[in-house]
Amino acid sequence: MTPIAFIDLYCERTAPGFWNEPINAISNVGFVIAAILAWRVSQKREGLAPDIWEITLFVLAALIGVGSFLFHTFANSCAELADVVPIWSFVALYVFVVIYRSTGEDVKRTVRIATIAIFVTGTVSWFTSGDIVTDTYGHDHGPGRLNGSLQYLPALVALIIFSLITTFRRHPARRMIVFATMAFSLSLVMRTIDHSVCDLTGIGTHFLWHILNAVLVGLLLVTLVREYPPFASAK
Repeated sequence: MTPIAFIDLYCERTAPGFWNEPINAISNVGFVIAAILAWRVSQKREGLAPDIWEITLFVLAALIGVGSFLFHTFANSCAELADVVPIWSFVALYVFVVIYRSTGEDVKRTVRIATIAIFVTGTVSWFTSGDIVTDTYGHDHGPGRLNGSLQYLPALVALIIFSLITTFRRHPARRMIVFATMAFSLSLVMRTIDHSVCDLTGIGTHFLWHILNAVLVGLLLVTLVREYPPFASAK
């Protein structure tokens, strides 16, 4: 009998089946909570309702949780796509919105800075692209370098640069951004050691990657809402 094909990347999964990764799956509720909390914070801004960019980011944050839930339950290539697309869509849109608002909604400056950001992150991505791993059961791939976590280095680099810029300029958002960077750094560690501690824990540490990234997303959204409000609407 031909074995059922499924994507097996993390310690908790030991076989095909919808609930074979229950903790990894359920821990994604953190992203939905982060989106709701950020939306509630936005509702408290007097005379300033969320604009289309913020609403889109709230939705994408929730979809990160939904997509990751699907990936850790169905464990197939379609679910993997549902997992990856919201994540990088959120990252790209968030960076654009922050740059746009930081420049006072100056389109030319936004394009110029965004081009530099794309070049830097693109260069980092080029050097780390070989670390992207999709291990389907039945293929003896094994985890890649750092368990595939190196593919997220561009996001970490972007956060570190963001932290340095806001700290250097003493921007009100600097503490939140530094905390967000710390949360992401720790989450990468948790993702990386998932297989290394598998025998010790029995379930790995990938669920902590979800929880800490939900904290990261929540911090980023609240920072955007509080410290980078819509410029034109705020006048």
